[in-house]
Amino acid sequence: MRIESRLAEMGLELPEPMQLPPGVSLPFPWVRILGDRAFISGHGPLMRDGSLPSVLGKVGAEVSQSEAYDAARSTALAVLASLRAALGDLDRVVAWLRVFGMVNAAPGFTSAPAVVNGFSDLILELWGPEAGSHARSAVGLAELPFRIPVEIEAEVLIR
Repeated sequence: MRIESRLAEMGLELPEPMQLPPGVSLPFPWVRILGDRAFISGHGPLMRDGSLPSVLGKVGAEVSQSEAYDAARSTALAVLASLRAALGDLDRVVAWLRVFGMVNAAPGFTSAPAVVNGFSDLILELWGPEAGSHARSAVGLAELPFRIPVEIEAEVLIR
């Protein structure tokens, strides 16, 4: 449980599963395992209890770039919680392969890569440069579900 020990040393806790709004159902798994790969559906930031954070809206308008960076870091914790639930142990992740970050961007906001760094920086801190390094895209979109500022999906290699 090396990764979970590192999280504890950093004072970080994984959130509970997302509390979906009433009437919302998702017809897909948070993590789909196929062979030695785990494909992670798009996740957003969560509070410790699985609820949506209070910081919602468009980055560059209602949400600052700094708040969005923190939301991307929180999104990483939500992704890790889903991976732990699916794999039983985060140490089964041997490499981060691909990350796709989406930012709920106000018109003219062009710093999506700096926002998604909140996710990438935490993954690199936890797994190191060899296993944590990943291919990545970071794009600004007109809207995201539930007005979340960031949504991130990923693919990892597992053992």
